[in-house]
Amino acid sequence: MNELSGGMIMPMKRKEHAVTYRMRMAACLGLAVISYPVWLMLFHASVARSIPMWLAPLWLGLAFAVPLIGLGFAFRLSRIDLGALKGVRSLRRFAYGVIAAPTLFTFLGVLNYMAGTPLPDLTLWSVLWGALLILALAAPEEETRTPWPHLARWRVVHGISGAILAMFVAFHLTNHLTGLIGPAAHKSVMAAGRTVYRSILVEPLLVAAFIFQVVTGLRLAWHWSAERANRFRVFQIATGFYLSLFILGHMNSVFIYARSFMKIDTDWMFAIGGPAGIISDAWNIRLLPHYWFGAFFVLSHLAAGLRIVMLSHGVPAAAANRLLLGGVAASFTVSTAILLGMCGLRV
Repeated sequence: MNELSGGMIMPMKRKEHAVTYRMRMAACLGLAVISYPVWLMLFHASVARSIPMWLAPLWLGLAFAVPLIGLGFAFRLSRIDLGALKGVRSLRRFAYGVIAAPTLFTFLGVLNYMAGTPLPDLTLWSVLWGALLILALAAPEEETRTPWPHLARWRVVHGISGAILAMFVAFHLTNHLTGLIGPAAHKSVMAAGRTVYRSILVEPLLVAAFIFQVVTGLRLAWHWSAERANRFRVFQIATGFYLSLFILGHMNSVFIYARSFMKIDTDWMFAIGGPAGIISDAWNIRLLPHYWFGAFFVLSHLAAGLRIVMLSHGVPAAAANRLLLGGVAASFTVSTAILLGMCGLRV
């Protein structure tokens, strides 16, 4: 921020410098998110051997890098004060949107297929993010934000609801981990779980609770994304924002696309995009980062929430921070194991 806030720069020159700085950051974010489907397409081309196979890890790595670029810019933009850079609030929120690219691209693809439009997903994706970038750049000067009444109360309710849903999430991820053993093991565990979470009483409550989490989570993320924040809070906002969109897309895929539109079961074959699978299909490859970041962020978000609870109960910050970092490492391990099982690895 030295380039924006310090030195002997004259007011006019400082303003011009700030505009250039903002445009440069917006261009980087826009190019990163619009390029996301391109890396997946190139990965599939490498797997299909229409271009060199050895480039496949590079393309997939670049696709995974896009949400990380968004996270990096969210960290950076959250250190900038509203008075130092016009439109910083909009750019922050745009960066959070870039983090959610994997789940948004999957959600868009499902909606596009259901609508039966002739436009390719890549075209719709480019138009969508081009429009969002224009809106972010055209944002008016930031005004003083009015306080949100009962913010603490909403945070508590959101956390309690999330803690309850964590039991279902723990079972769901454990069920996916059994894919490392094989589809039969996954099916047997899922069948046992369905007797509870698909019952006539439990399923509507689960759906209502998840919708509540999405609404309150997005509202909290919108509030906190307007302010400067440290890296821990930015990470919590980012994981929560991704999860809100992931839950919406996942519920659409399960309840509307699978059950109503296609009238198929949401079993193991549905999850892995069978019979083609995740890796070798041009459309299904988007599921790999979509699922990986979904599992990683849901566990990391729970760890970030637990850190806040620990701090509020007087636990030293160093201990709470170590717990979060340990949770992130565990989340990485679990999400990677789940995806390896979905891609065919067996133990």
